[in-house]
Amino acid sequence: TLALAAKAKALAKAGKAVLDLTAGEPDFPTPGPIKEAGIQAIRQDQTRYTPVAGLPELRAAVAASVNRSRATRYEAADTLVTCGAKHALFNVFQALCQPGDEVVVFSPYWVSFPPLVRLAGATPVIVETREADGFLPEPEALRRALSKATRAVIVNSPNNPTGAVMDDGRLKAVAQAALERDLILVSDEIYDQLVYPPAQHVSIVQASPQAADRTVLIGGVSKTYSMTGWRIGYAVGPRPWIEAMINVQSHSTSNPASISQHAALAALTGDQASVAPMREEFRRRRDRLVEGLNRLAPLRCASPGGAFYAWCNVSGLGQPAEAVAAQWLEEALIAAVPGEGFGAPGFIRLSFAASLPTIDEALQRLAKWLDGHRR
Repeated sequence: TLALAAKAKALAKAGKAVLDLTAGEPDFPTPGPIKEAGIQAIRQDQTRYTPVAGLPELRAAVAASVNRSRATRYEAADTLVTCGAKHALFNVFQALCQPGDEVVVFSPYWVSFPPLVRLAGATPVIVETREADGFLPEPEALRRALSKATRAVIVNSPNNPTGAVMDDGRLKAVAQAALERDLILVSDEIYDQLVYPPAQHVSIVQASPQAADRTVLIGGVSKTYSMTGWRIGYAVGPRPWIEAMINVQSHSTSNPASISQHAALAALTGDQASVAPMREEFRRRRDRLVEGLNRLAPLRCASPGGAFYAWCNVSGLGQPAEAVAAQWLEEALIAAVPGEGFGAPGFIRLSFAASLPTIDEALQRLAKWLDGHRR
């Protein structure tokens, strides 16, 4: 994946018209009021250390935001502001896992889940999901993977890379399996606001309120407000666990950037008018890309319920996804991410965080590429 990314950049630098469908971030600008809050923080000299866990008012805003959307009753002390959602996940495993522990990871998975588990000395146990099931975790498969060493289960809905959105019943079943063994549930919900009807985002603590005492919710402002570079995420969960994570953070990064925290505060407490139009534009792009891919046999692609990725099955081409992605880049100048890094070698992830003209051009190039390979 890194080699392909480097090659794409080199081709673009050489003047080639590379279409980049690798993006893991919105292509929209950060909304103006949020940027202005960051600018004002600089002008008002809000540039010193903050408390390790984040500005008190931002922690309160995180709790209020989660409570509004999930009907929970978290307090500011149940939250931790981090340098992005990835940092929140790092803190979880560093604080709550140890060598010898096992952590269940459903595949396809976000590429960083297994390494983050290993960095804590724990072992990721991969439980595969099936295309025929919409890449939704099967509770019985989870139960078969549990052992005396199991410490935690990662839930990621909406999912990166598949866009799968877990339903209420499946979430309840996963929560029940975890509760029976006093496991930790790590629920990565960073794409919670990017869900397309009829799909609906349901948090595991909504599906199973009793699981809240065993769940750490992971979120952030990166995807919802197009703030990936501001690097603000958060964790919400049982206070003793949050305090342990704060201790880890105090000896690693200390506080997230003060300026970014003020911008995030404006994002969470300000006008939410920018979110719905961005979501609707992503839906339009999703439909254009997925419908186009499904016209290009032998490619096939289910419509994702959330996030902004098309998870395209390329197994009909008879080659590993890495080889296909390399050919698309070299021969069609299309950059996409092969599924090997996500634990699914028969698939390629194409981001629709790209303009409609870019998506249309990519589909035209793929059609031409396929025609050439049929001869």
